[in-house]
Amino acid sequence: MSYAKALQCRKCGRESHLEPVNLCDFCFSPLEVVYDYKAMSRAVSKEKIVSGPPNMWRYRSLLPVDGEVVDIGTGFTPLVKADNLGRELGLNELYIKNDCLNPTFSFKDRVVSVAITRARDFGFPVVACASTGNLAASVAAHAAKAHLKAYVFIPADIEQSKIISTAIYNPTLVAVQGSYDDVNRLCSKLVAKYNWGFININLRPYYAEGSKTLAYEIAEQLGWRAPDCVIAPAASGLLFTRIWKGLEEFSMLRLIGPVNTHMFVAQAAGSSPIVNAFEAGALHVHPVKPNTIAKSIAIGNPADGFYALKAARESGGAACAVSDDEILEGMKLLAQTEGIFAETAGGVVIGVLKKLAVSGTIKKNDLTVAVITASGLKTPEVVADIVRPFVIQPSLESFEEVLGERAKA
Repeated sequence: MSYAKALQCRKCGRESHLEPVNLCDFCFSPLEVVYDYKAMSRAVSKEKIVSGPPNMWRYRSLLPVDGEVVDIGTGFTPLVKADNLGRELGLNELYIKNDCLNPTFSFKDRVVSVAITRARDFGFPVVACASTGNLAASVAAHAAKAHLKAYVFIPADIEQSKIISTAIYNPTLVAVQGSYDDVNRLCSKLVAKYNWGFININLRPYYAEGSKTLAYEIAEQLGWRAPDCVIAPAASGLLFTRIWKGLEEFSMLRLIGPVNTHMFVAQAAGSSPIVNAFEAGALHVHPVKPNTIAKSIAIGNPADGFYALKAARESGGAACAVSDDEILEGMKLLAQTEGIFAETAGGVVIGVLKKLAVSGTIKKNDLTVAVITASGLKTPEVVADIVRPFVIQPSLESFEEVLGERAKA
C-alpha cells in the first residue's frame, strides 16, 4: 500500500487531494507528495528492503503508488568505487553512481516509472512530456510497456541520437522550433485543452518522487549511511532536491543515521541560473538563455531552481559551473579512468568534481558520490574528435611500419 496522504504546497503549506495537478490553487506554487511517515516507519525496515526486487521497486513503500506498477527493470544501478579517477583527483573515497545502466540509459526511467503508473491509475488514455531527449525516450518506452499512446515534444535541435532512441518506441514525436523552455510553455497550454497525463507537468508531483530512489540506493549501497558529499547535475533542479529529500527520509525512518551530506549543484556555464544565484548570494533564480553542448540540462528557467538553491545552502554545499571544454574533458576523463561513457551532463558533474577537488572544497578523505545520470551513447557526436584510427594494410609489414615503435613501448 501507499503511505502518500496528500499533495502539499511547498510555499503556503495548504494540502489537497492526490490528483493530477502540480500547482497550488491558492498561491500557484509547486505541489509535492506528503506521507504518513508514522505509519510508514512501522512497515519499512532494512530487512524488508533487502528482500525486495533488485530494482527501484524495493522501495515501493516509500513511493506514491498503489496497484500494479509499470516497470521495465529500472534502478539498483552500480555504485562504483572510482579508485582510478580518485587517484587522478586526489580523492580516496570517491564513488560513481552509474545511472547510465537503466533500461533507456538514463535516470529518467526512475521518475517515469512512477509517473506512468499514476497516469494509468488516473485513467489517462494518453501520456505526454516536454523533453530535451532523455525523458522523451523513457516516456516512449514506458508508454509502450503500459500500452498507452504517447506524445513527445522536443526542441528541434536536440542530438539526432536522442531522437532516434525515442522514435524506436513509436510515440507521436513533435519537434518544436524553439528552446526547451518554449516546448514546456507549449505543453503547459496543451494540458488545459487535452485530457492527457503530462509526465512533467500535471503528473509532476508523482514524477518527482521517483528521483528519491537514487538517494535510497546510494545510502543502502554505502552500507546504510549517507555520504559526506554528493555532486549532481541540475536542469530543472528537481533531481537535486529529491536526492536531498531521499537521504533525509531514510534518516527520519531510522534506516541511516543523521544526514550531514554537503550537496553540490553542477551546471554548464552556458546554462547556469542556479549557480549564478548561488554565487550572487541571491534568494531567487533568474532565467537565462541556454547556450551549451549539455543540452539535456539546458533549462534556462528551472522550475525547482529556488529549492535546489535552498538545498545547496542548507546542506553546506555549493553550486559550480564548467565550460563546454571542461565538459568534454570530464567525459573523456571518466571514460579513460573508470570505463564509464557518460553524456554531456556527466561531463558537467566530473568537471565540477575536479574543480571542487582542486580547490580543496571536497577533502581527500570525504566520502563523495558523483551522480552520472545518462549514457554517452545519447550524445556521441560531441566527442567525435577522438576518432583518429591508424590506417594500415592487412599485413604484418604494414602494421610494423605504422605502429612498430608504439607496439614495443
